[in-house]
Amino acid sequence: MLKLNVFPALKGYRFPRSIIGYAVWAYHRFAMSLRDVEDLLAARGIVLSYETIRDWVNKFGHYFSGRIRRDRPAPNDKWHLDECVVKMNGKTYWLWRAVDGNGDTLDILLQSRRNTKAARRFFCKLFKRWGMPRVLVTDKLGSYGAAKREIAPDLEHRQHKGLNNRAEASHRHTRRREKVMGRFKSPRQAQRFLSAHDQVAAIFRPKRNRLSAASSRHARADAFCLWNDYTAELHA
Repeated sequence: MLKLNVFPALKGYRFPRSIIGYAVWAYHRFAMSLRDVEDLLAARGIVLSYETIRDWVNKFGHYFSGRIRRDRPAPNDKWHLDECVVKMNGKTYWLWRAVDGNGDTLDILLQSRRNTKAARRFFCKLFKRWGMPRVLVTDKLGSYGAAKREIAPDLEHRQHKGLNNRAEASHRHTRRREKVMGRFKSPRQAQRFLSAHDQVAAIFRPKRNRLSAASSRHARADAFCLWNDYTAELHA
């Protein structure tokens, strides 16, 4: 279980690292608003405003997601890519997401286009971070094939809508949070939030349907230990 009041305060911050880490964890782990997290902390005798929590989430979410990416094992060599519509301020954007064969999110990229240039940009971002997969699975959007032929012509590419359910299902957490947040306010805010949110979900949402009860509890305990270690290393 996450513990409060364990780690000393950051320089320039009134609250200790443990409380900051707990607030960021609660906001990303559950479909909660900033005011919900404020109430959760108030029930534990910690009085602060939701704007303080917003600052913590914005400032330290990137830190936690970076540590999770650093320590995660190499991804499965079969990747699934998909894109979904996100509307902000009357404009349409496309959220490109890649997940590996285990269903863990590799990366996301919010773009205003759904063309070959956008697909190429997403491929470059993925390959730079994770290397090249063995198989790429997408829907029948032609932009994927055109971009792949330019960047990785020898990469095996399977285009079939029925094969890509894993990537399409990964969007449901985004939709849930989008509803709680009353839609995203700007592309920058959405990119920043989802980049952290998907990585936190990767360690705190193990595939329970594939695990026994004991294995699930062990995975959860390991995730809490990792989070506590990251919290202890927090710096302003």
